[in-house]
Amino acid sequence: QVQVVESGGGLVQAGGSLRLSCAASGRTFSRYAMGWYRQAPGKEREFVAVLDWSGGSTSYADFVKGRFTISRDNAKNTVYLQMNSLKPEDTAVYYCAAARRPWGVRIDENPYWGQGTQVTVSS
Repeated sequence: QVQVVESGGGLVQAGGSLRLSCAASGRTFSRYAMGWYRQAPGKEREFVAVLDWSGGSTSYADFVKGRFTISRDNAKNTVYLQMNSLKPEDTAVYYCAAARRPWGVRIDENPYWGQGTQVTVSS
């Protein structure tokens, strides 16, 4: 059974930084693309970043380019989202997604989701 657990959210002032972590278990972590999504109040969940199974290819939403970095540590079965220069509009619940099929470069349909971690950026 695949489990995905996020951590690292919290309250931070605008301009500050946070690092989110996502631990995945229940299968060979290094074979699967991992990604981050977010959902702000009253809005739909949106894509933030993805890292392919090899760690060699990344993709970011335009609104986080240059500020957020996704990375993975296969030895720890963990993917990270380093968030710098945070803005109030980054306030949302951040969800980790694990691709269902191996060897991919993107998050496929119906991924495994974590429970989410709240990020609040004050102005």
